[in-house]
Amino acid sequence: MSQIEAMLFVVGDEGLSLEELSFTLDCPTAELYDVINELKKHYENDESSALTILEVGNHFVLSTKKIFAPLLKDFARSPMSNRLSQAALETLSIIAYKQPITRSEVDELRGVQSSGAVQTLVARQLIEEQGRVEGPGRAILYGTSNYFMDYFGLKDIKELPDVQMMEADLADEEEPLDLFYDRFKEEDEV
Repeated sequence: MSQIEAMLFVVGDEGLSLEELSFTLDCPTAELYDVINELKKHYENDESSALTILEVGNHFVLSTKKIFAPLLKDFARSPMSNRLSQAALETLSIIAYKQPITRSEVDELRGVQSSGAVQTLVARQLIEEQGRVEGPGRAILYGTSNYFMDYFGLKDIKELPDVQMMEADLADEEEPLDLFYDRFKEEDEV
């Protein structure tokens, strides 16, 4: 049970199919289905847990119970949640420039897992599902939303700053953009 729980947690909102779980855990799908239902009942009966398992299409997704929806909506709208983390900003930039793109492709580019950042961006309506990849798993393709365009005042995604021009501008800087540059410069003068 804990292996299934861990896998569903890691994959985030994409969820996993029985076939994916069966392949990874080397376990028959019928047995896995029973274990998932047992885990789902465990969550439903545990009043101290906010979690549940949803069956969405042919995928299983670890989610929060419906009774917490008003709380989570209020939190998402609160000033405490208005800032995006560095991970979310990196993820948003990658999606904006490489869209449509899957979460696993974002993970590969960032070198770290991005499901939390993707969930945050979806919750804030900055990105949205733009289809699915053909093939095993049918991973979600993400792209920027109309809200993203309005928020950043863009009429077209082509209005985003050109990455190569930004890199050239950084290379033309007389002083390096190093956080520790000034500190080391001062030490050399002593």
